[in-house]
Amino acid sequence: MEEAILTILALLFVAFVALGVYATVKVTKAAKRGVDRTLDQARRTVEDTTLRAKSFGQAGAAGELARLRLSLRTSMRATQEALQAGVGQDASLKESLDLFNRLSGHGLELDADLKRLEREPDRAWVAGQLPELTARTERITSSADALRRAARERAVRFAEDDLSTLSAQIDVEAGALRHWTDPEPAPGAATAAGTEERGRATGTGGRTAGGGGGSEPSAITGPDPRLASYPWEKTARPETTT
Repeated sequence: MEEAILTILALLFVAFVALGVYATVKVTKAAKRGVDRTLDQARRTVEDTTLRAKSFGQAGAAGELARLRLSLRTSMRATQEALQAGVGQDASLKESLDLFNRLSGHGLELDADLKRLEREPDRAWVAGQLPELTARTERITSSADALRRAARERAVRFAEDDLSTLSAQIDVEAGALRHWTDPEPAPGAATAAGTEERGRATGTGGRTAGGGGGSEPSAITGPDPRLASYPWEKTARPETTT
């Protein structure tokens, strides 16, 4: 019995240790990914700033290479962010994202070629390569821009359709809320109205048979507020006859 208890305690200890190691590894990996993302973002920011400075501050082939790299990186990054943000809400963008990933391979290859040419000492030869490099850059950025704009137009169209449907539903609901029917007159009110109508027809002015001329005409007397009913009032409970 004691051996079984010791075995169970040893297994629990090993399980807790393994769980602690697993949690530590997960936290370490998550922290490393966060640091890597921060470093990548900082490196991209520095590179973009450097390319922007070169494109404006240098003339000739060096400035043109910097302009091409900056245009390529800006277009590809914007398209990637747009597709990744939209694929969570629109599953049809998955195919577009796959196409963009294939296009990214060509973009990375072109960016590497442009980066190597920045260190090329023969500027005359580099200038001769610029027309072909410019055409490649325009083809890739045009495809990326087309994907990004189509995704945004699709998102806007879906938003407009959803808003139109919602507006129609709200109009229907608002019309239903404004619709009500006139309440049926209370039995006492109907009796009083019938008596008054008969009195006017016979010329008695609403006087009772034995009242003579002393009673006031019912046409002057206001309606009994206790006989009036409104649709928002609760129905009065009938009095219990004892």
